[in-house]
Amino acid sequence: MTKRGLIVGKFYPPHRGHKYLIDSGRSQVDELTVIICQKPHERPAGELRAAWLREIHPDVRVLLIDDIYDENDSQIWAENCIRWLGFAPDVVFSSEDYGDRFAHYLGCGHVSIDRSRTVFPISGTKVRSAPLQHWQYIEPPVRGWYAKRICLVGAESTGKTTLAKALAAHYLTSWVREYGREYSERKHTGAAGYNWTSDEFEQIAKVQCDRENAAARHANKILICDTDAFATGIWHRRYLQFPSQDVAAIVDRQKPPDLYLLTDVKTPFVQDGTRDGKAIRNWMHETFIAELTAHNRSFQSISGSPQQRLKKAIAIIDRL
Repeated sequence: MTKRGLIVGKFYPPHRGHKYLIDSGRSQVDELTVIICQKPHERPAGELRAAWLREIHPDVRVLLIDDIYDENDSQIWAENCIRWLGFAPDVVFSSEDYGDRFAHYLGCGHVSIDRSRTVFPISGTKVRSAPLQHWQYIEPPVRGWYAKRICLVGAESTGKTTLAKALAAHYLTSWVREYGREYSERKHTGAAGYNWTSDEFEQIAKVQCDRENAAARHANKILICDTDAFATGIWHRRYLQFPSQDVAAIVDRQKPPDLYLLTDVKTPFVQDGTRDGKAIRNWMHETFIAELTAHNRSFQSISGSPQQRLKKAIAIIDRL
């Protein structure tokens, strides 16, 4: 006979304590269902938390429900859980005081796991309030959400890639290369010529976001990004003379950086064969300022020698 278990919680966000609870429960039953309770204002949202749990626990059934019931009414929760599941579970697993009462109304057994939080002294509240201080208690998908994302933007030949590498080395973390640069170099040497299309910028924005999101999962608390999809939209405007709604839609779906660092144009221009030229740099710099301001993107301008830029950038990031 199949033994079926149940776990109910907010998982706001999922952490190692939750993983221990789910792994412990899964080892004791044939089938385990996890019900996530969500409220509209919560960030990260319930759908994202459910996706994380499905990734971390692929052999567990995950359901997402709207949290509109009195959390102290174990009877109504039990009745609803049976309705959502389509059956009464054989056992419920929890690390909360309500476990026995909840199990009573479900008509099943209760297994309490690490109620005192001695195995994993962590809670969702602690993670939300100071995620970087509790980094060891969250899994890579969750780390990708909470990693501080620092994005460098600027006109051509303003030292942003050099600064990105230096910042990544300082923080012992990863950095995301500029896909548009790679694409541009291939395009410049290919048979397609140097005329641009909106579809190309859309592809660049998508790949840049994919790279950023993948790198954020494995970053050392801080992720350094050499440009982002928002900047791709500005370059679309530069080359095609109009904004792209498709690129803007990609930007809207992407988690915004915690901070932009805008590299100043007061650096020697180096022509590598793919760049527009020195004359366009001032226009691009002013456009970045205008667009970042118009979209309420937090940014700081970075100028000076490479050493001065690095020192200033570190001081700004350390205050986040």
